[in-house]
Amino acid sequence: MFRLIQNIDDIVIVRIAKLHSPIKNKIMIAFSTAGNMGLVWFAICLPFLINAPWRATGANIIFGLCVAHLMGEIIIKHIVRRTRPCHDLKDEEQIINKPKYYSFPSGHTTASFSVVGVTMLRCNEPVILSVLCLALLIGFSRLYLRVHYLSDVVAGACLGLICGWASVSIFEHLVASFF
Repeated sequence: MFRLIQNIDDIVIVRIAKLHSPIKNKIMIAFSTAGNMGLVWFAICLPFLINAPWRATGANIIFGLCVAHLMGEIIIKHIVRRTRPCHDLKDEEQIINKPKYYSFPSGHTTASFSVVGVTMLRCNEPVILSVLCLALLIGFSRLYLRVHYLSDVVAGACLGLICGWASVSIFEHLVASFF
């Protein structure tokens, strides 16, 4: 089973590499950079946190990001310890600097989809669709830049959704009375 997944991952990496061009590289670097340390998601939280009726949603997004970080970056990555695809590339083939940490699951994608999960349960459709589009672009950028395999990104999306949904339930029971 793992061999089949790795074969699919390898095929996807090779096919996506055929899409590379200087302008697409810059666009994908921008989306990937937006996801660094969840910065774009913290920036998106600001209007929620400033607006009193939406303050709990902003705080819930931050809480969801924390849950996702704990599960993906601190626990799962250090259990699985999967090497990134970029570590098999020559330096001149690499578009961005090789990340130092493990590959599975994609932290950028996990964080992004935790926000999708929260907004699915707490926001209206235009917000959900905007967040989903940005999350998909950030996840795809990690494949395009060859720092993650498809299975890393898919697992990150699933983990992020679960963390986002769970964070809403936990938040409602433990924290919402403060807002």
